Amino acid sequence: MRYTVLAVVAVMSCAMPAAAQNVVLPPPSPQEVNLSGPRFGITALSDGVIKDIAERRGINVPPMISQFGWQAEHAFYRKDTGVAAVTEFVVLLGGLEHDLKIPSFTWLVGMRNASGAEFGIGPNFSPAGSALAIAAGVTFRHGYLNVPVNVAIVPSKYGTRISMLTGFNMKRR
Repeated sequence: MRYTVLAVVAVMSCAMPAAAQNVVLPPPSPQEVNLSGPRFGITALSDGVIKDIAERRGINVPPMISQFGWQAEHAFYRKDTGVAAVTEFVVLLGGLEHDLKIPSFTWLVGMRNASGAEFGIGPNFSPAGSALAIAAGVTFRHGYLNVPVNVAIVPSKYGTRISMLTGFNMKRR
């Protein structure tokens, strides 16, 4: 009998800490949305970038060029906070108004808050070389239609490129 009482007390004393613990639930699963769509805008090139592209690539580029392309974007957000982690691939073709075809590829990773303010950072590849792109902007929402307006700065050892892009997309799951 004595061993039975000791065994019950031992089991109960081990179970007490487990019973006293609060149950911690995992956070709600994030929602994923596809926010891909067309992009267009302009890019200003510094004198160093213009000179470098002419010397290394043999392309005479003016200081301001148009940009047209596509942004493949995925956002991962929680409905309770509205904060989203964002990853974007931006493919652009610049200088078409000057009979040029200057490709650019950028991969950005960043955040967007519930009011639409956003920022991102990531690698950029173009005839001007590879560099780090830093982008910020805001997305205006009109029902299911989103209109992003972004400014990107791409500093490199030859100079700086500054782009302003806009476009549109519709929220798709």
